Amino acid sequence: MYGANEIAIDGNPEKDTRYIRITDIDDHGNLRGEDWKTARRIEDKYVLERNDILFARSGATAGKAFIHKREDGESIFAGYLIRFRFDETRVNPFFVFYYTLLSRYRFWVQIIQRPSGQPNINSREFKAFEIPLPPPSIQNHIVTIMRSAYTQKKQKEQEADTLLDSIDDYVLAELGIEMSVTEEKKRFVVYTGEIEGRFDPLYMSNISHIRNLKTPYPLTRLRKLLIQKPQYGANERAIDGNPETDVRYIRITDIDDYGNLLEDWKTAEAIHSKYLLEENDVLFARSGSAGRTFIYKNELGQAIFAGYLIRFKFDPAKVNPSFVFHYTLTTIYKLWVQSIQRTSVQANINSKEFQSLEIPLPSLDVQNRIVEEVNKRLARVAQLRREADVIVETAKERVERILLAEE
Repeated sequence: MYGANEIAIDGNPEKDTRYIRITDIDDHGNLRGEDWKTARRIEDKYVLERNDILFARSGATAGKAFIHKREDGESIFAGYLIRFRFDETRVNPFFVFYYTLLSRYRFWVQIIQRPSGQPNINSREFKAFEIPLPPPSIQNHIVTIMRSAYTQKKQKEQEADTLLDSIDDYVLAELGIEMSVTEEKKRFVVYTGEIEGRFDPLYMSNISHIRNLKTPYPLTRLRKLLIQKPQYGANERAIDGNPETDVRYIRITDIDDYGNLLEDWKTAEAIHSKYLLEENDVLFARSGSAGRTFIYKNELGQAIFAGYLIRFKFDPAKVNPSFVFHYTLTTIYKLWVQSIQRTSVQANINSKEFQSLEIPLPSLDVQNRIVEEVNKRLARVAQLRREADVIVETAKERVERILLAEE
């Protein structure tokens, strides 16, 4: 059954029915917690039951699957998803779901989807897909293997997330920064002399934190720490390339919230040497995900950067560039980003505004100590995530061997 053609609207997870869209499902078939939506109209025929499986029928994620569980709460599903209900006397729905995470299913998806501007797979094609059907005992055994692997993966990822969250507290504590407590009020008073451009509760709350910043170290503007004028990136079209031989083209969408590069590797139609990144260059996103940052290391291979990013080169005699980067991962920096960006359709921050950012500036010894500790924690985070991926991939390989023995 195809899903509802409703417009997603904000809702209350505590009492409303969730509206599940393709974008709400990750690559492992989990529901993302962010961007929770409901629909203006909830029709009973679209309400999901336990063990219903949804298949994405179009877009870049055609073939992606999700199985509805009791803990997901009452939900309906959107029109670019197709609902399947299985005869549980013949097949364990979780066996079907976990099968969609195997390489053999992914290979089928690549073959079957039509090579149009918008890849798609229709209901008839999904129904025609053949899967091996081992005895119930084998199906259940496979489900147990995969469920255990994903439980372990989740535990590793939670440990990694906890460690990531600890970095903010650590850096702020090392810099002696005490976040002022803002009392939750429905009404507030602001004197006209305190108004700077914007006048809204979020902005004034953020400004209050920034103005009341307490630290024993001198606050220094970024422009005083630079060795050259900031540079905007290249305006080139991203194209597919070979990571072994080509120069990477780094765009805002390639950078996550923690300054890591994502997997969508691209090069550019033209490579200009003036945009080549050098060790410890720090990139600031000026629009879209405004304020997001990335620090370049030579080990990543040659790369240039796109036009919606700004390159900053810092004087190593004054500041450790990694210290600046790690500071941009803190709560206080994110509050500054929220306060400085213009309230347009596309939030943006220009080079001059980034240069006006004030950061606490301890001695280089203190900076280096902070960088060393944060890097140690980030390395552990990366290790935990690798271990999580290995657990799942090992489980998939084990399931593949079981299915080959059954076929």
